Amino acid sequence: MFSSLEKSVISPILVGRTPTLQMLHLALNRAKSKSGQMVLISGEAGIGKSRLVAEVKTYAKEQTFLTLQGNCFQPDLIYPFAPLLDLLRPYFAIHSSQLNTLLSPAISGQLSRLFPEFFSSIDASPILETEHNKRHLFTALLYVFSLLTTYQPLLVIIEDLHWSDDTSLEFLLQLARWSTAQPALVLITYRSDEIHPSLSRWLAQVDREHLTQEFMLHPLIRSEVNDLLKAIFELQRPIRADFLDAIQVLTEGNPFFIEEILKSLMVAGDIFYSDDAWDRKTLHELHIPRSVQAAVQQRVELLSITANQIIMVAAVTGRRFDFTLLQSLTDYNASELLSAIKELVGAQLVIEESAERFAFRHALTREAIYTNLLIRERVILHERIAEVLEHSSTLVPDSRVAELAYHFYEAEQWERAFQYSWRAGDLARQLYAIREAIEQFTRALDAVKHLEKPAPLALLRARGLTYEAQGDFEAARLDHEAILQTNQPNSEVKWRTLLDLGMLWASRDYVQTGIYYQQALALAREIEDSALVASSLNRLGNWHMNAAQPVQGQAYHQEALTLFQALDDPAGLAETLDLLGLAHYGICDLIQGAAYLQRSAALFRELGDQASLASSLTILMLCRHENYDTATMIPAETDSVETTHEGQLALQIAREIGWRSQEAFTGIQIGMCLALQGDYGRALQMAQAGLHLAEDIQHQQWLTSGHRVLGGLYFDLFALPLAQQSLEQASALAHEIGSSLWMSLTSAALASLAVRQGNFTQARTLIEALLKTYPIDQELFASRIARSVQAELALATDNADLALQIIDQLVVSAPNSTDQSRIPYLLKLRGEALIELGQWAAAQTALEAAQVEATRRGLRPLLWRIQVALGKLYQTQKLREEAEAACLTAQQIIESLAASISNDSLKTGFLQGATALIPAVPALSPHQITQKQFDGLTPREREIAVQIIYGKSNRSIAEQLFISDRTVESHISSIFSKLGFTSRAQIAVWAVEKGLHVKDTD
Repeated sequence: MFSSLEKSVISPILVGRTPTLQMLHLALNRAKSKSGQMVLISGEAGIGKSRLVAEVKTYAKEQTFLTLQGNCFQPDLIYPFAPLLDLLRPYFAIHSSQLNTLLSPAISGQLSRLFPEFFSSIDASPILETEHNKRHLFTALLYVFSLLTTYQPLLVIIEDLHWSDDTSLEFLLQLARWSTAQPALVLITYRSDEIHPSLSRWLAQVDREHLTQEFMLHPLIRSEVNDLLKAIFELQRPIRADFLDAIQVLTEGNPFFIEEILKSLMVAGDIFYSDDAWDRKTLHELHIPRSVQAAVQQRVELLSITANQIIMVAAVTGRRFDFTLLQSLTDYNASELLSAIKELVGAQLVIEESAERFAFRHALTREAIYTNLLIRERVILHERIAEVLEHSSTLVPDSRVAELAYHFYEAEQWERAFQYSWRAGDLARQLYAIREAIEQFTRALDAVKHLEKPAPLALLRARGLTYEAQGDFEAARLDHEAILQTNQPNSEVKWRTLLDLGMLWASRDYVQTGIYYQQALALAREIEDSALVASSLNRLGNWHMNAAQPVQGQAYHQEALTLFQALDDPAGLAETLDLLGLAHYGICDLIQGAAYLQRSAALFRELGDQASLASSLTILMLCRHENYDTATMIPAETDSVETTHEGQLALQIAREIGWRSQEAFTGIQIGMCLALQGDYGRALQMAQAGLHLAEDIQHQQWLTSGHRVLGGLYFDLFALPLAQQSLEQASALAHEIGSSLWMSLTSAALASLAVRQGNFTQARTLIEALLKTYPIDQELFASRIARSVQAELALATDNADLALQIIDQLVVSAPNSTDQSRIPYLLKLRGEALIELGQWAAAQTALEAAQVEATRRGLRPLLWRIQVALGKLYQTQKLREEAEAACLTAQQIIESLAASISNDSLKTGFLQGATALIPAVPALSPHQITQKQFDGLTPREREIAVQIIYGKSNRSIAEQLFISDRTVESHISSIFSKLGFTSRAQIAVWAVEKGLHVKDTD
């Protein structure tokens, strides 16, 4: 005869989930063919997620999958990488020696951060306090998963994601992306009614990227409950309607609740085995529990005293518990303890995972028992558990610290809760787990309050910096300001906090940033520490740079350079050289700025400071390649073929180290440089991506920069309403953060837009305000850009004399200017002014020089405008053939630029706006048709092309055709522009293909 206590209430068959299981089998089959994915299974607690996963595991085993499973538990919300540790540690315990022979030292070193017991660290340097190196750790973990898939397909299971820490969520997003091209299926379960904000954002992200397929499990309907009951009791007949309805109504079709109720009724004797069949009392005699908690509690009350005590201790320990730990926590010997655990397993409250480890059958079981304990009971048990764990080894390993912090905190043992929580916070921050670190630091500070001690300054600073990394400005500000308000004598910590506050305010209020930096410098001088003084000087110098006061900034940096040289401090020298490069960029000396930045980049490489290297390379790109800031300046020369070589390298570094702020800034600046080259498609893509990233991290300065660059791009593309919208947003942000630099740059851009729109009064008001703030005797970004826009306004309002005067001043005053210097943008403006003044020969000389230099530097947007100006000049001189050739060249360049624009609306607007500026071309004469046949080359240009076939130099060609060397150079530049060539050999091949050498012979 069966005993009711022995009867399992777990259904031998899966009920109500067949279609979902079939879809999961298909997903496994696809994964086996390297079309993997992430699959989510969601639903309320007890709905059957784990049971479905168990069925998937069975099928995966049949299909030769390697299965790795990790679980999240309730305390794991503040344990970094908890489910991944749970998932990989058992595998590494068996295979780590083999893996160590396959992994590179760099990968092993990264893995040692999480698994020091299995892998050796080769990195003795301290871990960065921010998330800069998180990507390296993620890459190492992904490499391990990739390595595993080379041997067999992989099934990765994470249960109960609603209890996951934030860092694991970040990695799982990367794992989802990785899985799409791998023989791997990532299967994740979570409770749909317990979604915390981080999980909600994560779910939105994977949904936005279409990375997952989700199966939401619904409660069983009445017929499925009937099938479930029949399967459990092995009945052929239907369940009686009154009992079925009672179970259905009470449990609402939740399988776990159904099983718990059935087990409670069996234990109580209300359901019993009689005459070779299961039977029950009448419905009104049944003592049906009204909740899962009540059902579990009814069963616990029927356990033996020993089993009851054991399960209460186990519930406080956690979802999983070890036999050895339980033995240390209780007075029972091994035999007694084993007997009690067997009773718990028989009662289907607990399952055996290994010889040493056991777990509650369901999280709800553990929760029900834990919540039924008195608070005092929980406190006592938490303290006993913490004491045993602490004394289990002489040196507490890092892997136990968070667990000890949790138990001592819950035990209200404040001294040790403080110590372990602080240590756990530091460990979490080292693993780039921001939210988890904040929670641990907060617990440590709470413990300090209970101890009635002052909060340690270093702890407050650690939490403040972590809040800043999370983007919580107010919380960070409060922690930093609390340090300044304390009476504890630690001047260096206060000095660092002043710098921390300055950095924090840099994204909100730049005036406030300057105040904190000045206070930091004063304190450093008071302390009489040269290194602190030098660091303060650099911060204050950089603040002046961003406040559009680079001359003052340069002086601070030079003083810092002298101090760091005396200290023989390579890191300080590298930082100072970098800031000097930036300061010289600010005073328009791009050549000297590039020289400083090259030196700083070399030092950063030697020091292995990747973050600073990325920053240096970005500004070096701006010194070497024309952009919206430097069009009136003389750039530093470069041998690089790729326009944005330095920027691309900086972007790669920023992404590798996970520095999102630098990634945003560099991407925006690359977009600006590409715009001047006419690569509009990539320019828009880079600028928009950088702007979106700046929005994500709420970086006000880079938001300003992003909107300003997009405004410039839209301006170039004749999308003037969009340009105005972006530039006005940039201006508003610049005023919000109080940055003089950004306010001046956006004002100048809005003034140029006003000129284009014909709103001359507004343009003049903006320019006058800028020149009042930045006089013309100051060689600053703002003043040079403002004066160039003033020249545009003068041309637009028929004041060519003033325009010419301004342009000539800009040319002469440009740093590093010589008689041989050519600034193509200013040459183009000069040519336009001279046309208006009727000085046609001088205009042609200026425009031809502009054309040569613009061609050499690849400035195609400027080049078509130069061709338009030449077309107008030739028309004025009634040189129809040359005018038509120039206009045709302009049209060809415009069309080639439009080809890179993917947005149809922007492309059409650009073509219409640019083409409208080209002078009208009359109908083609036979001669013009001939010219078109030769790709727009004039007869003179064709003559020169023939001479190039025979390898003649510019001087020889000039003598042959009775023209000047300069004219030959201009014609060859025009040929390069029209044909898109870069070498004389290409011209020679083209001329032969067109048969020009035959005509010459004839």
